[in-house]
Amino acid sequence: MTIQELHRLFLKHPVVSTDTRKITKDSIFFALKGDNFNGNKYASEALKKGAKYAIIDEVEYNTNNNTILTNNVLTTLQKLANYHRNYCKAKIISLTGSNGKTTTKELINVVLSKKYNTIATIGNLNNHIGVPLTLLSIKEDTEFAIVEMGANHQKEIAFLSDIAEPDYGYITNFGKAHLEGFGSEEGVIKGKSELYDYLIKNNKHIFLNADDSIQEKKLTSHIKKIGFSKTNHTYYLIEFIDANPFVALEIEKTRIQSKLIGSYNFTNCCAAILMGKYFNIPLEEIKTAIENYIPNNNRSQLIEKNGHQIILDAYNANPTSMSAALHNFKNTKAQHSIVFLGDMFELGKVAAEEHQKIADLLTSMNIDSAFLIGENFNKTNTSFNKHNSFDSLKEYLQMNPIKKESTILIKGSRGMALERILDVL
Repeated sequence: MTIQELHRLFLKHPVVSTDTRKITKDSIFFALKGDNFNGNKYASEALKKGAKYAIIDEVEYNTNNNTILTNNVLTTLQKLANYHRNYCKAKIISLTGSNGKTTTKELINVVLSKKYNTIATIGNLNNHIGVPLTLLSIKEDTEFAIVEMGANHQKEIAFLSDIAEPDYGYITNFGKAHLEGFGSEEGVIKGKSELYDYLIKNNKHIFLNADDSIQEKKLTSHIKKIGFSKTNHTYYLIEFIDANPFVALEIEKTRIQSKLIGSYNFTNCCAAILMGKYFNIPLEEIKTAIENYIPNNNRSQLIEKNGHQIILDAYNANPTSMSAALHNFKNTKAQHSIVFLGDMFELGKVAAEEHQKIADLLTSMNIDSAFLIGENFNKTNTSFNKHNSFDSLKEYLQMNPIKKESTILIKGSRGMALERILDVL
């Protein structure tokens, strides 16, 4: 079956399933494979649960008129997504970066949806499977699709760009993330910049933070660039007001007071404002969209519990984002401050060095108490309270509960799941 023929079936049954536990009636099931599973084995079950067709790539499971045998299920999914992307009229905005991708994506979506029909990556489904699934969620009346792209190795963003073929692109920043895969900060810059490489090669539009010297240097000669800056009048001027604790900014004498904690969220807001302005959304509507956006999923959430003011930023962490979170926390007005930091993953050979740098930064700050959790933080040279695991921390807090009302920062990589601390406090 050709991709064109498969696409005609998809238009009749425009829902894709990849998990038999979440089958939607009349959907198309793609029997994907992983290190520990083979979706081909579940094709028959998917059909029994209501899927209309099952896409497989092992002939022994081709036992039903509604199974469709292909050479490779994943490749078929990706080709179908690219075909559908070009079939639809929606403009594609892709974004990547080391930090802030998901928050920026959500902000762009709430702003653009004030005027246009939009879809956006669900959660952080931003890899070689998530990007195709996002593209396949584009409907006939979709005008903009905001597609988040993640990567931890070279050539991944280039590959995702070839699938999505974005009309516009934005890189949030370049930081110390996924150093194990990228090899170095220079590797991060090269890998993330593959999005700009695609856009330049295909004469597409680029949104940029003009105050980021790396981005500005890379895009010196590119004509189709639209940017924001605090000082450069060539671009949209946006002034940072403060972040105590929520980011406030001003554009064209209009103050916008967000519900996002931390000065590091300033540029995330700016990107959404920039795109709103470029796509002719009235500033008052941009203001309303950003001011009404409330973060969730453990991203810079402000929570009150048992008298504590808690900044929960436990969705993910790397040296750049953790340092930014600590500097922001330092500027937060608090009578009693406590920090919980969990290990940062995927740092490879520099893991010990980067965890020690964070411990040293913490030592230099005027924090009343701190808890470091995880194997890497447990090896640091510091006088702070250290725990090799969450269970060790939990046992300690149960024996030594925090009695004084405090301002608390919780920050760590996703694998640490530090939101569990909320149940212990």
